[in-house]
Amino acid sequence: MAKNLEVDICVIGGGSGGLSVAAGASQMGASTVLIEKAKMGGDCLNTGCVPSKAMLAAAHAAQAHRHSGPFGVGAAEPKIDGKGVYGHIHSVIAAIAPNDSVERFEGLGVKVIQEHGRFTGPGEVEAGDTRISARRFVIATGSSPFVPPIKGLDGIDYFTNESIFEPKDLPSHLIVIGGGPIGIEMAQAHAHLGAKVTVLEMFSIMPKDDPELVDVVRRQLDEDGIDILEGIKIESVAKTATGVSVSLNEAGGDAMRTIEGSHILIATGRVANVDGLGLDKAGIRFSPKGIEVDQRLRTSNKRIFAIGDAAGSLQFTHVAGYHAGVVIKNALFRWPAKVDLGAVPWVTYTSPELAQVGMTETEAKKSHGDIRILRWPYHENDRAQAEGLTDGMVKAVVTPKGKILGCGIVGASAGELIQTWVLAMSQKMKIGAMAQMIAPYPTLGEVSKRAAGSFYTASLFSNRTRKIVKFLSRFG
Repeated sequence: MAKNLEVDICVIGGGSGGLSVAAGASQMGASTVLIEKAKMGGDCLNTGCVPSKAMLAAAHAAQAHRHSGPFGVGAAEPKIDGKGVYGHIHSVIAAIAPNDSVERFEGLGVKVIQEHGRFTGPGEVEAGDTRISARRFVIATGSSPFVPPIKGLDGIDYFTNESIFEPKDLPSHLIVIGGGPIGIEMAQAHAHLGAKVTVLEMFSIMPKDDPELVDVVRRQLDEDGIDILEGIKIESVAKTATGVSVSLNEAGGDAMRTIEGSHILIATGRVANVDGLGLDKAGIRFSPKGIEVDQRLRTSNKRIFAIGDAAGSLQFTHVAGYHAGVVIKNALFRWPAKVDLGAVPWVTYTSPELAQVGMTETEAKKSHGDIRILRWPYHENDRAQAEGLTDGMVKAVVTPKGKILGCGIVGASAGELIQTWVLAMSQKMKIGAMAQMIAPYPTLGEVSKRAAGSFYTASLFSNRTRKIVKFLSRFG
């Protein structure tokens, strides 16, 4: 017999964004229903951010072992235990899972329904044998791997991010199709764990990042023995006696080339999860790119919000979490909060890491014309020298008056160092605030202060300054 619920907030999707909305709304006194058909925690916990960073941690540990010789520590090729690596990955997931569990959220007062949810009208959702009416709905269904229409792909087994962390043994030769952040992270992780790796990219790797900084990562990938083929066109894939093969044309050529490996990883982007939600019955406009939303994250049905990947936004867990805050302000407090993505950072967790916030040099030139580029290399940082982490740089983009337009960092701990720039941009600070900051010595963070300080180098050590100093010296 069907159950009927009437609540303040109904959230569809138990990933990062949906969980944040549900927890916040319930603790603020709103009656809340959360619908999740699969695992709580969504892609980030189970098949995305958490397992990929756990695998990278294992891979970086193996690489550090190989390169310990310069520190006077005996180095040898590490013994890689594939089962141990996957065990580490799943132990990390298990350690975090209680924070996202049904039990925890029910303890917070959230009614959790573990069924597929779909709209049956503009103000009603059906989940299993339960019908939910709510004052406000939030769609937080995330995204799934995009699988391109490659000839022969339906006849072979292949990995996506949803299955790459499940094997019992590490691949011997992993062919990665796609050179975005996911593909490049997994390529380096498997290479450091002893696999041969080939990356196939139709255009260029990591296209959303500054090419100058990407080149630093590319050089390291080359040193790691990873074969990167850019500007290629894949014609077909096939199963072989020992694994798989990929037939392709390289840039500017007509000759076909075949690459054989043991496994294939498809890392060609993601597509919003919008099918099967009954969006048309709710009067919600959407496309394969995601659900249409305004700056307040409202859909064409103003009672219904969409957040995170489902809203066709930047596909990052931290953006979904930010969206959750915007929705709570709108849905609970009727505060017309709007999304501002001008200071959203992203990080590719390779070694070296690559982090970016705001505009790249190319984007800044297009929008502002007259800009200044501030750089500071890691090799001029004392902490970097002490730890043998000298490959990298800070590259900031500012206006002639010192407004920060963006910053990219490639190097050790770039994901940590970028946060100072994120704060500066989000609070509308000028470059002078960064330059005057007192950074503890010796830290990698000094590279940001030195880059900011270089904004003043030309004027500070100019002939005019010398004349002023000379003039003032006359007065004792």
